[in-house]
Amino acid sequence: MMNVVFVETLSGTELLQMVSHDMAGLLAAAQGESVTFPLGHFKYEFHNLDFYEENGEIRQELVIYVSKI
Repeated sequence: MMNVVFVETLSGTELLQMVSHDMAGLLAAAQGESVTFPLGHFKYEFHNLDFYEENGEIRQELVIYVSKI
């Protein structure tokens, strides 16, 4: 299980934060034609796998950057 965050590339606005067990499926879906959020339609740009420390434990988070279309 991993945290996943969708971020608008230009503004840095966080569009959605969620937890998923299927990173490969989620990433493949995000790289499709578009992703729709309440704020509109977005197109995949790139992604990062970030590591951070929380309560003495190393955790990972998939950050998917998208731009408005």
